[in-house]
Amino acid sequence: MTDDTTTTPPVLVVQHEDGAGPGLVGERLRAAGLDVRTVHPWRGEPLPGSLDGWAGLLVLGGSANCEDDTAAPWLPRVRELIREAVTGPAPNPVLGICLGGQLMAHALGGRVVRRPQGPELGTVPLRRLPDADGDPVFGAVPEGALAAQWHWDEIGTLPPGAVPLLAGDDCPYQAFRVGPHAWGVQFHPEVLARTVAVWAGADDAHVRDAGLDPEAAVRSVREAEPSLREVWGAVAEAWGAVVRGARVPVPAPSRRE
Repeated sequence: MTDDTTTTPPVLVVQHEDGAGPGLVGERLRAAGLDVRTVHPWRGEPLPGSLDGWAGLLVLGGSANCEDDTAAPWLPRVRELIREAVTGPAPNPVLGICLGGQLMAHALGGRVVRRPQGPELGTVPLRRLPDADGDPVFGAVPEGALAAQWHWDEIGTLPPGAVPLLAGDDCPYQAFRVGPHAWGVQFHPEVLARTVAVWAGADDAHVRDAGLDPEAAVRSVREAEPSLREVWGAVAEAWGAVVRGARVPVPAPSRRE
């Protein structure tokens, strides 16, 4: 493999809190030769004023609500970066994970809601939707692929023009695409059991108050780790290929009655 990090601009990673880093996704991007640089705004590290000089934008998950600018005062800047990446004069590939996907939906005109049925935790099987066929990032995800979940909010309405790619029985918008180079997911392709166990410990009381078993959620992720590594590692590599310029033509959205 040729390492061309000296000629490929870096990928900007926005991490919202401790214990919620790029994980498996970052690992696969680095293995593909990409220069992954993480900014920690909750520590006071500044976000860039623009995406000039960046090859892509990866926005990670976190416990904040996507509109809670008081608890997370850097969120308005993140939304601006997402809009610049998607609609600006020099578009950048984007991947938004959980909170990052919610921020993308909200920034581009969608709506995020609190789940009335309570949190979705542990592993959940996903269904392919028609527009997953041929998608450059999610096209190879198999039907019924398990995905790690840890969220109390979810996307209620996609942004105008967004294309849904993957769904779950209890959460309709698990993955979506906006335009030819921006993707958002509700689940966590970056995490494995070790990280989920930390989250379960921190959220133990809230999970039990919702009538769920945090230990069972962790166990389901641990048991699924081989498939999680295979499926979502490949998705990370596919997004990395888009970042590196190995773009695959995006199919036109399927016609719906």
